[in-house]
Amino acid sequence: MALRLVQVNFKARDHEALGRFWGDALGWELSSEGPGVTNVEPPGFAWPDPAAVCVDVVGVPDPETVRYGVHLDLATASEAHRAELVARLEELGATPADVGQGDVPWTVLADPEGNVFCVLEPREAYRDTGPIAAVVVDCADPRAMARFWGGAIDWTLHEVTDDRAVLRSAEGVGPYLEFLRTAGEKSVWNRIHLDVMPYAGDDQAAEVARLEALGATGIDIGQGDVPWRCLSDPEGNEFCVLGAGG
Repeated sequence: MALRLVQVNFKARDHEALGRFWGDALGWELSSEGPGVTNVEPPGFAWPDPAAVCVDVVGVPDPETVRYGVHLDLATASEAHRAELVARLEELGATPADVGQGDVPWTVLADPEGNVFCVLEPREAYRDTGPIAAVVVDCADPRAMARFWGGAIDWTLHEVTDDRAVLRSAEGVGPYLEFLRTAGEKSVWNRIHLDVMPYAGDDQAAEVARLEALGATGIDIGQGDVPWRCLSDPEGNEFCVLGAGG
């Protein structure tokens, strides 16, 4: 059994406006699976496919009560492309952000609802990822996160050190999933979380039990009666296990 990482879920005050921003930022199309949700996917995308980790934007009453422990890194092909992309993102409503990054070669921005993300300088490792280079998760112990997430999803571990763990789809396509060591304890919910999904024919309940054996914990974040299961990883980062049908 194995799970696949299928999307990044944003909580938003205005899901339609934030969805439009990310659709324009990535050059992707918008759809909706139901009230209060905006889906952002590549044109012609047959979901799910490891070639892309999609973006789901979900409206909530007060997203400011949560923290920013997950962010996106955007890929660029050249310095000219980076400068052009930053300018275009600012025209779309992004603003410069200071998270203590200091003098770095990438640009840190915040989207219109304050979610921080990075526009990276050109890097060879990300030349074939698509517009999203990496989904980045803050953590205290990258090695422990590599053990848990390496067992949770069917992605390949590319690198693990005391400071960083890197995974990518076993098919060698799409963005990377990176865990970066940061200081500080998690005390509130993440504003952005990961959604994973079983393969067709696999059982959601069995996958949840497997994740709990790996160190996940079931959580209640007020989700009510829904077809997905909410869990947290060993460091308290919440994520959802969707049904095999989505």
